[in-house]
Amino acid sequence: MDEHISEAIGRPDLIRLDDGLLCLRFETMKVVSALAAVRHLLDTGAVRRGDTLIDSSSGIYAYALALACHRYGMRCHIVGSTTVDHTLRTQLDILGAHLEQMPPSSSLKLDQSRRVARVRDILRAHPDYHWMRQYHDDIHYLGYETVAERIHDLTGGSPLTVVGGVGSGASTGALTHYLRKRSVDVRLVGVQPYGSVTFGSEHVADPDIIIAGIGSSIPFGNVRHDLYDILHWLSFDAALAGSVDLLRRHAVFAGLSTGAAYLTARWERHEEPRRTTLFIAADTGHRYADTVFARHPEAARIEDLAPRTVSGTDELCLPWSRMSWDGSPAPEVATLG
Repeated sequence: MDEHISEAIGRPDLIRLDDGLLCLRFETMKVVSALAAVRHLLDTGAVRRGDTLIDSSSGIYAYALALACHRYGMRCHIVGSTTVDHTLRTQLDILGAHLEQMPPSSSLKLDQSRRVARVRDILRAHPDYHWMRQYHDDIHYLGYETVAERIHDLTGGSPLTVVGGVGSGASTGALTHYLRKRSVDVRLVGVQPYGSVTFGSEHVADPDIIIAGIGSSIPFGNVRHDLYDILHWLSFDAALAGSVDLLRRHAVFAGLSTGAAYLTARWERHEEPRRTTLFIAADTGHRYADTVFARHPEAARIEDLAPRTVSGTDELCLPWSRMSWDGSPAPEVATLG
C-alpha cells in the first residue's frame, strides 16, 4: 500500500501495444526523479525537513517537486514558465508551493534564461534555499533505477530499443544507464523538436511550436550525449499525428512528446523487427485537449509519414529527420561553458 499519492502517480504502467512494441506510460513522469532526489538529499543531510527547495520549470517538474515537498515536509518555490496553466497554478497553490510565473516572452530561450536568472536572484537573497537544478544535477537519475529493473525483468533481458524525448536528459539517460548495467544489448533513440540546441537543430524553426519538454534552447548538464545511438527530430504536425493515432489505435491518451516518441518507436521497430522497442509516455494528454486532440480531423495518416535520413545536422528538414548519433559528443552549442 502506498503511503502518499506521489508514489502511485510516479509508478509507470508497461503496456504491450503490438508485437514487440511497448509503451512505458506515466501519469506524470518527473515525479519519479523528484521523489528520489528529495529523499536522497534528506538521507545525505544536504537538506532538512522544513527547508525550501527551489527550481525553474515549464510545468511538469513544478508539479512533481510540489508533490515531493508535500510528501517529505519541505517548502517549494517554483519559478515557472508562462506556459504554466490555470489548472496547474491552482494545484500548486493548494499544495502549498509558491509559484512565480514569468511574463510572456518572445522566445523559449528568453523564457528559460529569465527563469534561471530569477532563481539566481532568489538564491542571493535566500542562500539557505536549495536549488534542485533538474537540468544539471544527476541526482535526478536515481528514481529511474527501479523502473529500469522492472523493464528488464518483464522483457527478460531481450535486445531492447528505448525511445523517448530527451528533455533534461534524466529519463532516457537514466533508464539506459541502468538497463545497460543489466544487459549488453540496449539501444537508445532520442526524440527532439526542431529548434533545440541539445543535438544541434537550433537553426531549423518549426512554424507551429517547439514541443514542450523534449528540447531546450540552453545547454543541459544532465544530457549524456554519448548514450544515444539514433536521433529523430519531429515537427509539431508529425507529433500531433502520432498523438491522435496512439489514442485512436491503442486508446492511450498521452501528450505531444509521446506522439513523437510513438511515431519514432514504430519506425525503429519496423527497421529492427527482432528487437523489442519501448517508448516513453511522459504524461497524459489533458493539457493538449484543445491544441492537439481537438484538431484530430486534420491529423495526417501516420502511414503517410516517414523520416528523411540525414548524415549531419546541417541536412535537417521538417517534418521528420533521422540521424545516426553513435555516441558522439555534444555539439559545441550544447556544451556548458
